[in-house]
Amino acid sequence: MRNTTLYTSECLFIEGGQRLKGSVRISGSKNASLPVMMSSLLTDQVCEIHEVPHLLDVESTIELLQVLGVDVSYDGGCVRIDPSKVNSFVAPDNIVRRMRASVLAMGPLLARFGRAVVAMPGGCSIGVRAIDQHIKVFEKGGTFVRVEHGYIHLEVERIKPVEYTFEVVTVTGTENALMFLSRCEKRSILRNIAVEPEVIDLVEVLKSMGVSIEIEGRTAIIKGNAELKGFDHKVIPDRIEAGTFLVAGFMTGGDIELENVRVEHLGSVIEKIREAGACVEILAPDKLRVRSEGDGIRPISISTSEYPGFPTDMQAQFMSMCCIARGSSEITENIFENRFQHVAELQRMGADIHVKGRTAFIRGVKKLTGAEVFSTDLRASASLVLAGLVAEGRTIVREIYHLDRGYEKLDEKLKGLGALIQRRPTFDIT
Repeated sequence: MRNTTLYTSECLFIEGGQRLKGSVRISGSKNASLPVMMSSLLTDQVCEIHEVPHLLDVESTIELLQVLGVDVSYDGGCVRIDPSKVNSFVAPDNIVRRMRASVLAMGPLLARFGRAVVAMPGGCSIGVRAIDQHIKVFEKGGTFVRVEHGYIHLEVERIKPVEYTFEVVTVTGTENALMFLSRCEKRSILRNIAVEPEVIDLVEVLKSMGVSIEIEGRTAIIKGNAELKGFDHKVIPDRIEAGTFLVAGFMTGGDIELENVRVEHLGSVIEKIREAGACVEILAPDKLRVRSEGDGIRPISISTSEYPGFPTDMQAQFMSMCCIARGSSEITENIFENRFQHVAELQRMGADIHVKGRTAFIRGVKKLTGAEVFSTDLRASASLVLAGLVAEGRTIVREIYHLDRGYEKLDEKLKGLGALIQRRPTFDIT
C-alpha cells in the first residue's frame, strides 16, 4: 500500500479568496478504521474492511499488523486481513511513537494470546490519563503488568470478568476494554464508557464476530466468546472530515454538497455552524448541503465535550472560522490540555486571539493575510488550510505530514471545489 509521496517533506500553497462550489465525497472514518483493523487480531479467520481511507495512520496500522505476523493487503479502500499466523506480540517503539492508536493492539493480543508487549505511547507514563484507564481494566481482568525499558509487558493466564467504572471518558480505553473482554465468556460490565460513533462501529464489528454486547447509556454489558469469527465490514463516514468541509464551504461564502455522510453523527457541529449563520440543508440521511447566504459569520460560543457534545477534533477548524466573524467568540477546550497550538500560527495570519487557561477569546477581523505557517498537529493543520482559503494572498502550510495522517487527499478534494491549492516539495519554497 505504501505511497512514497505521503512520506516526502511537502507543503501546501494556497491562494485565498475562492468561493467553494460543487460536491465532495467524504471518506471512511480514520478513527473507526484503526480499532476495527486491530480487532482482527481477535480471530484466526480472514477479515475484510471496506471504505478504509488512504492515510498515514492506516499505513502505520498495516505496518504494525505485519510486524505481528499478520498478512495484510490494501486495494481500492478495502483492507483484507489474514490474522491466522501471528508470531509476535510486540508493538515496537518506532511505530507507537508515530501513532498512539498502536496501544489498541494490547486488548486483542491479551484476549487471544494472553500476552502483549507495547511501547509506551509518546513518552507518557502509566499515571497519565491517556493510558492508565486501559491498564486498570486489564488488571481487573487478571492481567499482570510491568514496565521495562520503555515497554509495557502484559500477561494474563485466564481473563476474569470485569466490573469497572472509567474514571474519565476515554475512547481508546473503551475500545481496548471491549476487545480485551471479547473472549471472556462470563458477563462483564463497563460503566462511563465512550459512546462516540467510532466506538459503536467497533461494537457492531465485535457483535458480528460473536460477542454479546448491550449498550445502555454509558454502560456496556459484555459476554464474550472463546471462538470469534472473521468479519466483512464497511466503516462509517468520517464525521470530522465532514465537519471540516461544512466549515470550509460556509467560511468561504460557498455552496457545496457533502456526500457519504451520517447526518445523525453531526448534530452538535450542524447546530453550531447554523448558529454562526450557515444554511445547512439535510438532503438525505447521507447527504448535506451547506451554503452562505452572504450575511457574514456570526460570533459563537463553543465548549468541547465528549460525544454527543461538540467534538474537540472540530475546535481548531471552528476557531479559523471565528477569526473572520462579525464580533467576539469564545472556545473552551475541555478534553485536551494543550490543544491551542494553532493559535500562534493563526496570529501570524492576522487573527486576534487571546488565550486564558482553557478558553480562547477570538475577536473577528475584517481579513486574514497569507503567511508561512507550520502544522503542529492533525486538526491544527486543517485549521490553517481553512484560514488559507479565506486569507488575502498566498499561504504556505508546512509540515503537512500531520494532515496526511487524518485527511485523505484533502488538497485534491478542495481543488475539485475550486480552491487554488497545490502540494509541493518543501524545497520549492522561495
